[in-house]
Amino acid sequence: MTYFILIAGLLAGVPIALAIIAALLWFMATGEAPYDLRLVATEMFSSLNSFPLLAIPLFILAGEVMNESGITSRIIAFCNVLVGRLRAGLALVNIWASVIFAGLSGSAVADTSAIGRVFIPEMERHGYTRDFAAALTAASSVIGPIIPPSIPVIIYALIASGVSVPALFLAGVVPGVLLAIFLSVFVMLTVKVDRGHAGDEDIEMKPARDAILGGILPLFMPVFVVGAILLGIVTPTEAAAFAVAYALVLGVLVYRNIGARTLPRIFAKSMADSAAILIIIAAVGAANWVLTFNRVPNMLTDWVLANVDGQTTFLIATILLFLFVGLILEGIAAMLVLVPIMHPIAVELGVDPVHFGILVIFNLMIGLITPPLGLCLFVAEGIAGIGMTRMMRAIVPFFLVEILVLVILTFVPGLVTFLPTALGF
Repeated sequence: MTYFILIAGLLAGVPIALAIIAALLWFMATGEAPYDLRLVATEMFSSLNSFPLLAIPLFILAGEVMNESGITSRIIAFCNVLVGRLRAGLALVNIWASVIFAGLSGSAVADTSAIGRVFIPEMERHGYTRDFAAALTAASSVIGPIIPPSIPVIIYALIASGVSVPALFLAGVVPGVLLAIFLSVFVMLTVKVDRGHAGDEDIEMKPARDAILGGILPLFMPVFVVGAILLGIVTPTEAAAFAVAYALVLGVLVYRNIGARTLPRIFAKSMADSAAILIIIAAVGAANWVLTFNRVPNMLTDWVLANVDGQTTFLIATILLFLFVGLILEGIAAMLVLVPIMHPIAVELGVDPVHFGILVIFNLMIGLITPPLGLCLFVAEGIAGIGMTRMMRAIVPFFLVEILVLVILTFVPGLVTFLPTALGF
């Protein structure tokens, strides 16, 4: 009955946190040894009683401030200088703008929204189909939570013991850039054979000097934030606070796009987005306490170790599991539910914990472009207005490209662990 309540709630569109709490309350009230229901509230608050968790609302606020600072146009101009004159230049600018945007917001949904509003109509004007432009925008936005700073990375480090945030930050750089390279190659090959897409666009570009100077200040933020964490100068939470201060200086004093009337709206949206994540963390934290108390993770670990014959089988099973779960659960919720169970098993089987962490995050971020709950899919379709059927058809080739990159990262762990190892993490 507990699982029925959870699944029925999800199918009915009940927010994931409320569905988990309802199922948990039923289990605790009707189990063979009923618990004190006050434990649900106690464990929910205990799950949020963590100083590192402050980094989440702070990074969300920094991303919102940067979005309102008018940096999107500056990033686009900067990327135009780099790749705008190549074949399929505008499509390449879309992809590499997402790479840079990833270092500012760490949010795929924010990336899709900010870049999609500019690129989808602009790409259509230059000869690309609207379907292709929307699908490319959604697919490239997956890079956001992989390249540091990243909210999913911070959450993963909190729930997986023994994994450091700096190591995961470094480990995400190569996979994020590799995904951008594969998407770029795919786009360039597609443009050569698809007459519906433009080849050599006449892209309006600012003078290179102006574009580079305009893009330098936003680019300094991820350099300062990640660099300070890696050097041990600040904790991730302190770095997030610095990111907010830096973003406010740019928006209020340098670019002057943010005024006294804008700030309340920015803070309100950041609080709403933060609350949506934190209530999931609280609900899953209470559920994980119940599972741990009943030794469910231990039993699953023993069963897997007894029936799985090695790392390769386990990693393949992990990919399939997280791809499936990503279809029906939001990425952070899925991570909170499964990582406390899967991470110890991976460690027992000798899988590098940093490698496994990036695989999980990469895997679940692909879920952002897969129906029925792919948030980036919905955001891009909402901007493009092409209908979900056309959107799903257009996203399939990009989905396959991302699966290919995931497989490569799975079986070539050095691509993930190279930077952390080289820098002593």
